[in-house]
This record gives sequence, structure tokens and C-alpha cells, in this order.
Amino acid sequence: MTTTTTSWKHLCAAAKLREGEPLGFTVDELRIGLYKIDDEIFATDDVCPHAFALLSTGFIEGHVVECPLHGAMFDVRNGECHAGDYDDIRVFPVEVRDGEVYVNIDGAAAA
Repeated sequence: MTTTTTSWKHLCAAAKLREGEPLGFTVDELRIGLYKIDDEIFATDDVCPHAFALLSTGFIEGHVVECPLHGAMFDVRNGECHAGDYDDIRVFPVEVRDGEVYVNIDGAAAA
């Protein structure tokens, strides 16, 4: 079921996303990283919880993004930290409507 509340924010056309190449966005002062993996789209906090570094500039292997500065690794499906002693990151619900990607910024879930 598609939700049309104001918490759903348009980020980009789904065609803009490339497999394994994260993109970062700022929505209402919130930084969000988008990831296309195995034809699914995931959204997470884009800032590493250790110190300011954008995860969308990091490295993707499978469903894990690695912080480019600290080496922390986070699963983009659930936000769990897999390497390093860092807090988990939030993940956001994603919908694709008519080829456009929307993220529910109020629907964030912590791992």
C-alpha cells in the first residue's frame, strides 16, 4: 500500500541509481544514503556515527557499506554495525512510485 503522508520525500528517479554505487541526499537537513543492491533500493543515515563521514562515499560489498574514513561497516538492510565499535545507523522505508524513489523520513528504524 502506498502512503502519501508528508513524511514521504521524493529523492530521485530510480533510473539514476546504479548497482553498488551509493548516492547521498539531503532532505530537511537530514542526510540520507541510497543504495541499489540486487535491484532493491535501501536508504540509511548517510553520516557515520563515529565522526562526520558520508557513507554514500564509502565502499559497498554485498549489503554492507564501509565508512571511507573509519572502516566501520553497516548493513544497509537493517543498519547493524558489522565492524568497529560504533552505534548502528537508522534505515528508512523506501517506495518506488512511477519510477521515482521516495523515502519515509519519519519511518526510520534503528537496528
